[in-house]
Amino acid sequence: MEMQFPVILDGATGTELQKRGFTGDMSAEQWVLEHPESILEIQRKYVASGSNVLYAPTFGGNRQKLEERGIFNRTEEMNKALAQLSKQAADGKAWVAGDIAPTGRFLAPLGDASFEELVDIYTEQAAGLEQAGVDLYVIETMMTLTDARAAVLAIRSMSKKPILVSFTCDESGKILSGTDVVAALSVMEGMGVSAFGLNCSAGPEQMLPQLQRLHKYARVPLIAKPNAGMPEIVNGEAVYNCPPEEFAALVPEMLKAGVALFGGCCGTTEEHIAALKAALKDAKYVRPAPECLDLLPAATEKEAFFLPADATHGAVLAADGDLEDKLSDAMDDEWPMVALKLASWADVDALADYQYMIRKPLCLICDDAFGSGPARLSGKSLVRGKSHRRCPCAAGRKIRSAGVKREKEERDGNEHFRPVLYIVKRVTPRRRQC
Repeated sequence: MEMQFPVILDGATGTELQKRGFTGDMSAEQWVLEHPESILEIQRKYVASGSNVLYAPTFGGNRQKLEERGIFNRTEEMNKALAQLSKQAADGKAWVAGDIAPTGRFLAPLGDASFEELVDIYTEQAAGLEQAGVDLYVIETMMTLTDARAAVLAIRSMSKKPILVSFTCDESGKILSGTDVVAALSVMEGMGVSAFGLNCSAGPEQMLPQLQRLHKYARVPLIAKPNAGMPEIVNGEAVYNCPPEEFAALVPEMLKAGVALFGGCCGTTEEHIAALKAALKDAKYVRPAPECLDLLPAATEKEAFFLPADATHGAVLAADGDLEDKLSDAMDDEWPMVALKLASWADVDALADYQYMIRKPLCLICDDAFGSGPARLSGKSLVRGKSHRRCPCAAGRKIRSAGVKREKEERDGNEHFRPVLYIVKRVTPRRRQC
């Protein structure tokens, strides 16, 4: 598919459903299926106001959330039916995105979920959305890197369609789990998502500084889907007081920050979408221009790192019985990264158990047979397998330099280049066989 930027997404779903009688005493997904006219009206108004993309009403449609509401064994069926309602509302005038959101589960030591379980939960939801024929996927309101990674892998096991990812963060740029959004950007880019950004939690004014910060590092188009201002609690209910004109006032600044996809979250209406359309008339998309193209991007679960191409590491660690002690010592030594050899799936399991300790970039040395092992890790590692002839740092520098040269040639040599959303064919990570 080809989608010319800038693109207008839709507005709020939850707060609009509340205006039409949804009280929250049952699953929103179940309520929509029982009141299909509600979502059809909401989304048809968004299309008429200028939305190019509709989010299917499947935000809470993963198995975990449905079972919390007493709904069992209906995940695929419900997601398919809900996405088909959005396709009906779009009527060929807008694309439909399968909407995937947090499970609310955490890995140890904070919770009892396994990464494989999260992937399985999202795979079931993605299967229903794919059956409905969605045009693309959006993973939104992410609060943990684990959920986002699991969702991307699940979608990729089902589809090659574009994936948009947006996190929700506080004013410091941290998500609920403590991850910096720049680290999340680095990891998601490494997994091949088509666009990255922010949604919910804040209004345009509060979101702009973090978008400007992301622009310094982003290699993909950015997404902005803020609330209609910061919510105020009135008589026990959240009230959003940002009018449409004010909501769209910062569009020029967001364009400068590399935002290519604009929409609204809680409290926004079709009037806010119409204001975005007016503000984006004749607007030109600003292509990503990261400031650190000559550096190697890496990330732990919490922080992003941009290493010089000649960065190196100390002695290679073995993932044996005293891995916890080795990692503890390595976190405090003078080397900028930690090298670890993975020789078996038991080593991958051991590293997954202790990954919460890691505060430095990892260089993983492994046979190609274990190349999918890093998919279980929360950060972005440098990987060297048998097929690599040199240090991953040097290999990374060579690959990146070629990409930068190609991008520069496209920018400088083609005045009529149309910025579009596209996906590159990628190999789905091979999952471990039990």
